[in-house]
Amino acid sequence: MTKTGTTQSTPSNVASSYTSIGGTKQKYVWHWNQQAIAVAYETRGEGTPMLLLPALSTVSSRGEMREIAAGLSDRFQVVALDWPGFGDSDRPALDYCPQLYHQFLADFVASTFDRPIAIVAAGHASGYAMRLAKMQPERVDKVVLVAPTWRGPLRVMGVPDPVRDFVREMVRTPVLGDLLYDLNTQPAFLQFMYEQHVFVDKAHLTPEFIAQKQENTQHAGGRFAPVAFVTGTLDPASDRAEFLGYFQPLPVPVKVIIGDRVPSGSRTEMQTLTQLPGVLSEVRPGSLGMHEEYPAAVLEAIGDFV
Repeated sequence: MTKTGTTQSTPSNVASSYTSIGGTKQKYVWHWNQQAIAVAYETRGEGTPMLLLPALSTVSSRGEMREIAAGLSDRFQVVALDWPGFGDSDRPALDYCPQLYHQFLADFVASTFDRPIAIVAAGHASGYAMRLAKMQPERVDKVVLVAPTWRGPLRVMGVPDPVRDFVREMVRTPVLGDLLYDLNTQPAFLQFMYEQHVFVDKAHLTPEFIAQKQENTQHAGGRFAPVAFVTGTLDPASDRAEFLGYFQPLPVPVKVIIGDRVPSGSRTEMQTLTQLPGVLSEVRPGSLGMHEEYPAAVLEAIGDFV
């Protein structure tokens, strides 16, 4: 595995179990429109490289993939990252858009790996992983999609484009934007959202868990990328036809893992993928956060596929 850019490596603090995969922390310095962005990532284990991509969300962090990484690191050199604008990565006040993330992922993979890799992608990361496989199949060996989504929350709710655009611009403004972001990252609100469609068992939502998630939102510039996700601005495809086009014809072997308790709208979209030629699929316990809540079930579904 080769790397470019300024890299710093330090062992992870085991106590930060909600934001780390327990490996060696590194930084990948990437440039977008002449803006340098330090992207946090970690490596754990030895062997064939595998990339883990956390779901995009207000609390997105590579730590979501900790138990998945632990279960795979005896066979693979696992790499997990924080997307630009999320987690421990830099969060500049950029106009976050799909083009930024498509280009970032392509550049990161080209710079970090010297052979084709398997990718495990959760939620919205699925669309970005599939587009990379479609455009550069020589860099991707196989793809596992865990509870794959392609529409942001407000798009799923049917909020009209003008309203979503208004919300995004309000959160991007000084002072008012900070206030709105603060209201939407309070522990009580995060708890509510997890209970609604992310986790199944409320017992898993301990005060420590919610506190760590809330702490993850408290970074300078933290509001810009999350509001882009919530309003659908980071959707990896403009419509269903474009998203399904990433799978037709299938560029690499793909397996889709669906939670048995995902919201009905998301379930319909996921089941559409399972009907495409060549796509393997399994149903396992969980909802949209199944990769974090039920990692053992996800690891079992990944099985020998990778």
